[in-house]
Amino acid sequence: MSAALAGRWRVGALKLAVPLLSVGAALLLGALATLGFGKSTGVLAEAFVDGAFGSAYAVGASLNRACILALVGIGFCWAYRARLVNVGGEGQIAIGGTCAAAVALHAGTSALPLPYSVLCPVLAAAVGGMAWGALAGAMKVRFGTNEVISTLLLSFVALWLLYAVTHSEGLLRQPMTSSSSLPESAEIPAAARIPLLGSDASPLHAGFAAMLLLAAWVWYLLGHTVFGLKLRAVGLNERAAANFGIPARLHIVVALGMAGAFSGVAGAFMVLGEQHALKSDFASGYGFDGLVVGLLARGSPLASVAYALFFGFLRSGGIALEISAGIPAAMVLLVQGLIVVTVAGASFLLPRQDTR
Repeated sequence: MSAALAGRWRVGALKLAVPLLSVGAALLLGALATLGFGKSTGVLAEAFVDGAFGSAYAVGASLNRACILALVGIGFCWAYRARLVNVGGEGQIAIGGTCAAAVALHAGTSALPLPYSVLCPVLAAAVGGMAWGALAGAMKVRFGTNEVISTLLLSFVALWLLYAVTHSEGLLRQPMTSSSSLPESAEIPAAARIPLLGSDASPLHAGFAAMLLLAAWVWYLLGHTVFGLKLRAVGLNERAAANFGIPARLHIVVALGMAGAFSGVAGAFMVLGEQHALKSDFASGYGFDGLVVGLLARGSPLASVAYALFFGFLRSGGIALEISAGIPAAMVLLVQGLIVVTVAGASFLLPRQDTR
């Protein structure tokens, strides 16, 4: 084996070992923190495992959560390739879910045969999320607005829009009756719901398989095509890329637009695949958790899937800890924070090169 090849193997092993050891250290610290609540290690471990893996329903719910986080993380990869940071996943999920619900309920698409009755709302969500992300891109290229600020503030606008449409009967709120007065839309028609994968005992839906295909497509597109190379060139030096004939401004808008599109699809999967109604709080922090996934993955779509699976099962286990063992749900957030800190700190041990 040549010295160059041996060096590449060492670098690859280091890239794999450092995040794994960092995550392990964070989990150990989190486990030690939960012991302060007076519960035995066995009780805590049993509750966590039951919540994450204890039944077909638990596994399916964990995979559905991972699907949403992965889509937001994959969207983050689009922006990351151009050295941009999309922190607006929460708002883009809200816009995507709203568009999907509006089309499924009021555009007559539920009368179409499968798969079009599902694809039309999902595509509407993608277009809505793309428009929301591209708006931040347009503000950046036209006015020089920092995309971190614009995507974050646009998220608050989107969440208030979601609140408005779910509280107004003239928009998407279901009619108020004596038995139903919640601020949410009517139920999504059965024809517009994402089909389940496997038996009815598991809530896992076909969106998970679609997410895996999208991850593979983005991995190839960004890492093995001329388009991906152009995005990287724009991120490294926008002016130099423009001098070589690359429409840098257009690529910035496209990168943020595609980031929004994937988060919008995540919103559609939540509404059409799990909740079957649009609710004012349906996003539930998934956009910010997906941002953590994208940051930890360092722009890799495949790594985004891996981290999303980890956080999906972690969130399911954390819910079980709260219900069965009386551990506050904030402990899951504590563990997530510890993971971010340890992985970010350990990244200084990695070679100083482009890891994408």
